[in-house]
Amino acid sequence: MGEPAQKRSTFRMLAAMVVVGMLIRVACMPFIYDDHTDPKYDRFKFGFETGRIARSIVQGEGFSSPLIEKTGPTAWMTPVYPYIIAGFLKVFGIFTERALFAILTFQSLISALTSIPIFYFARKNFGFRVGKWAGWTWAFFPYAIYFPLDRIWETWLATLLFAILFWVSQELEETKRMSAWVGVGLLWGVAGLTSAALLTVLPFLQAYISYRRHKRGRAWLMPNAALGVALIVIACPWFVRNYRTFHKFIPFRDNMGLVLRLGCKGKTDYWQPTDLGPWLNNAEVAEYHRLGEIKYMAVKKAQAIDFIKKNPGWYAWTTVRRIVFLWTGYWSLTKEYLKIEVWDAWNIPFSSAFSILALIGLRKAWIRNREAAIPYAIFLGIFPLIYYITSPEYYYRRPLDPMMVALAVYALVRGSGAAADNSRRAGNEDGNGLSAVALD
Repeated sequence: MGEPAQKRSTFRMLAAMVVVGMLIRVACMPFIYDDHTDPKYDRFKFGFETGRIARSIVQGEGFSSPLIEKTGPTAWMTPVYPYIIAGFLKVFGIFTERALFAILTFQSLISALTSIPIFYFARKNFGFRVGKWAGWTWAFFPYAIYFPLDRIWETWLATLLFAILFWVSQELEETKRMSAWVGVGLLWGVAGLTSAALLTVLPFLQAYISYRRHKRGRAWLMPNAALGVALIVIACPWFVRNYRTFHKFIPFRDNMGLVLRLGCKGKTDYWQPTDLGPWLNNAEVAEYHRLGEIKYMAVKKAQAIDFIKKNPGWYAWTTVRRIVFLWTGYWSLTKEYLKIEVWDAWNIPFSSAFSILALIGLRKAWIRNREAAIPYAIFLGIFPLIYYITSPEYYYRRPLDPMMVALAVYALVRGSGAAADNSRRAGNEDGNGLSAVALD
């Protein structure tokens, strides 16, 4: 098969993955979306903080009021996704059924498109068969279907951006073009302004890429500087806005004190102690109004640190529980807990099996092709750390799912060990696809 025909074949396969994935998600929408229209708390479940900030933007109040009541300017969240949701509310109406359908369709499309970078980085690392089946697996992957319909949040765009960055960053080891580093830096900036947690892996990933380039006698310092400057250029307007608004340097968001406080609670019958925050606890709401957002977050941080110092054993044990929860879905099996989390009887075995398969795939990759395995180890090892020490939720770990799907498929597909080495040397098995030429 000639190269043009191979490219057309790959394009048709990817288009089929996206179309099938999109149809599945849209078909599931009527069974999941009802919760968003709950009239309680002035429809706060329509996007939660994201929806509230988006409404404020549409109403001409600027980036403000992330809670049920009006609270003024905020840096609670990074700006990209609230502005995207604001666009939908502006066109289709604030918290309307039409807006909900448009937003969930958009989130379904984002999720379906994630099959594309999954195919390319899995093919590059593990060969064409793994790439193909990883892409198709994502189209049918339960978490990638359910969660983007269950919650209006930036996580689904962050998952797509994380997968793209995982793919294109690996090309930086080979490229000679400084523009490629600038482009990746700009993309990291957009990712950081979508979900700041994504940036936690950046220094470790770039350190590994730089080490690889140094071993090959290639420049690494100036390319990294160009990447960093590009990231800062994208993020700087948001930093300036925060400084002008709050007279304090706030790089991305200011709620770290609160999320740390949420991870500090004597009673742990449930994994989400929202009563410690300014949502439905009247005392916390009043404190938030009285102090303002910046001082409130500082007080929560001080309370959290004080609690940890006084209860180090409890905090260490609860951290272990959070780790187990993030990788297995298990928190408790009491009757009271299962009345709230009715799907845990299915989710715990599925999440546990998925994590085990991904770790088996990582071990297999480590043995057969350590160069390919290290970026996966960086992402899986570094990204969840912030949630181990603060507070978890089911959807927090979702940006890692694309990489884990690739590893899980690699664990199951036979005869894929040598393909990874061949793919890295020769480009790929079906011609010079995008992964081989994206940045060079």
